[in-house]
Amino acid sequence: MTRAKSTLEQWRILQAVVDHGGYAQAAEQLNKSQSSLNHAVAKLQHQLGIQLLEVKGRKAYLTKQGEVLLRRSRHLTQAVGELEQLASNLEQGWEPALTIAREIIYPMEMLVAALKAFLPDSRGTRVTVLDSVISGTQELIRAQSVDIAISASTPKGHIAEPLCELEFYLVCHPSHPLAQVGGIEDDKLLAQHLQLVIKDTGPQSDTDMGWLKAEQRWTVSNFHEAKVILGQGIGFCWIPAPMVEAELANGSLQRLKLQGSSSRKLVLSLVVPNRDRQGPACKLLEGLILQQHGGTTDVAGSCDLV
Repeated sequence: MTRAKSTLEQWRILQAVVDHGGYAQAAEQLNKSQSSLNHAVAKLQHQLGIQLLEVKGRKAYLTKQGEVLLRRSRHLTQAVGELEQLASNLEQGWEPALTIAREIIYPMEMLVAALKAFLPDSRGTRVTVLDSVISGTQELIRAQSVDIAISASTPKGHIAEPLCELEFYLVCHPSHPLAQVGGIEDDKLLAQHLQLVIKDTGPQSDTDMGWLKAEQRWTVSNFHEAKVILGQGIGFCWIPAPMVEAELANGSLQRLKLQGSSSRKLVLSLVVPNRDRQGPACKLLEGLILQQHGGTTDVAGSCDLV
């Protein structure tokens, strides 16, 4: 293993001399003597066998070679600084990574808003967001394989904090036969048509999302895929209201009127699967998610986007 000719301290001194406009100014900022800075830079140039600075009058200027090496050195010192910060974070119990399970019906915009607020204080924590459905979310909670879960149902033995209530609309394309019916009296008529359902992500589950009495069903991974199919005049589907507001407004989809069940509602909650293992980064992000819904409340508010 080849021993380095230079040290990080030498490169930091060179950066300070350039950034502050000279040896005297850099010495004041670093609380070092000017002679020690002169010596450090001179030794660096000697060790590398290349001139990095040239003095003109009272000011030191970078040479062309110095510009290239200084630019590369900034990446190096930044990386070392981040490495040292990570070590400090780990010592303090700050998590280097967090994993969030998001029930796919939870509005991504709300989660992104919380993550955006988290970013400035995240200390470089890596975040992974897993989209999950029904038992898939529950299994992630039970296995404690995520740090935070936003779930439509909570497994036994876990405490959940209600976030919001999400409404589902029964929709189809305006050209679909169901759209020509003024009002659907019961679900027997629905059962005669193709239904689009969302696949449960649980590895052991055969359960899909929604009313499942239709004889003919197509199963897809998410609501975006379902909307593409609906747009072709195929099938009907229960879809979260925020996801179809634009389509209902422009007339590309139509809401169906089903007697006794024109809409369905689910409460989404935040679950921390293992409170004993929860670190400061997870606590911070949990609080920011709750803030998106006005903080902790006894009754969940609406998930509709404002």
